[in-house]
Amino acid sequence: MSLKAILFIADGMADRPVKDLNWKTPLEAARRSSLNQIAKTGVCGIIDPIAPGVPPGSDAATLALLGYNALKVYSGRGALEALGSGVKVLPGDVAFRCNFATVNQKSVVIDRRAGRISNEDAAKLARNLSKIKLRRSLNVDFVFKSTIQHRAVLTLRGSKLSAAISDSDPGKADEKVLEVKSLDNSLNAERTAKILNELSHEFQKVLKNHPVNEERIKHGLPPANIVLCRGAGTTPNLKPLSEIYGIKAACIAAAPLVRGVCKVAGMKLVDVKGATGTPQTDYIAKARAAVQALKSCDLVLLHVKAADVASHDGKAKQKVEVIENIDRMAGYLLDKVGLDSTYLAVTADHTTSTATGNHEGDPVPIAIAGPYVRCDDVEKYDERSCAKGGLGRIRGLDLMPILMNFLGRTKKFGA
Repeated sequence: MSLKAILFIADGMADRPVKDLNWKTPLEAARRSSLNQIAKTGVCGIIDPIAPGVPPGSDAATLALLGYNALKVYSGRGALEALGSGVKVLPGDVAFRCNFATVNQKSVVIDRRAGRISNEDAAKLARNLSKIKLRRSLNVDFVFKSTIQHRAVLTLRGSKLSAAISDSDPGKADEKVLEVKSLDNSLNAERTAKILNELSHEFQKVLKNHPVNEERIKHGLPPANIVLCRGAGTTPNLKPLSEIYGIKAACIAAAPLVRGVCKVAGMKLVDVKGATGTPQTDYIAKARAAVQALKSCDLVLLHVKAADVASHDGKAKQKVEVIENIDRMAGYLLDKVGLDSTYLAVTADHTTSTATGNHEGDPVPIAIAGPYVRCDDVEKYDERSCAKGGLGRIRGLDLMPILMNFLGRTKKFGA
């Protein structure tokens, strides 16, 4: 009998106790009968995605959960985001993660997400930005593409480029936009910083009087009058999961970053109608796609972004609602997938605090149900309950070997 696995990652689902939820975490406050069923029939634990106390980015955390040592292979977020958006990133290219944002006349950031501008408005802005022509003497081309809401990607293509440059994004509101600078004082990094600063200035000129922004101002919405860039990166060199474990793997995700990580890991990317990467995503459509993909794959990564969005916006009650939708997905999987031949692992890629709005270095819960699992005494799926489980406290990069061991895909070490 061929054993298979679904790795269900709820982005940012783990949290800290919230005052407005009577000092429960959103997971503890949510109705989660299906998640609890997975915990009750499986083995549980907690995961430090990178290391105890280290807040991970979603890129590094996803790499780790797929079994890669992010401390060694991570080469910047921008290229992963671009690849997951369908933009080619060639050797020598440098890519960036971008935000449409709102600044005042003194270049102080008012809103890093431009009021979570709609996909449609962002796409209109991106089309105009893509028409900008840089000075011919720079000998550089660029690709700019909007992705989900305020998010976008930028790729620079040309000779003598470097990812060793700083961000223009200050990372929080009420701070001035930063000048991009070289991080290693090399000529290539100084050249790349100069190009990005010039391009950002050209972007701002186009955005200033764009009809989309005029309409937004008219309706009392924050204009998307600047593009903030961060996470300069190149494509990491990863050995595909198919070569490491001899498996066929697929990815069900709307978030370009996660799709990019899975793409460089050699996984098939599955598009799902209605999957948006927002709290308004079609949850069951994604679960249905995972079940379908499992028919031809050994491993399916099912990713949901919505809990992280609610966390960053500080919306604890919305996060509870999202988790209850995630529980519905888990229920669908339990109904449609036989746990006599399939392992179902549920976790988060990191803790996102609704109080701080940031990723935190707290561990996340993990539960694995399926055949031959040594069940423990945990009966609920949440941060505190899972900490008492049989898996104990593990690292993110330990999870894939554990799953592959269940599937009989690992090799013996030693004679």
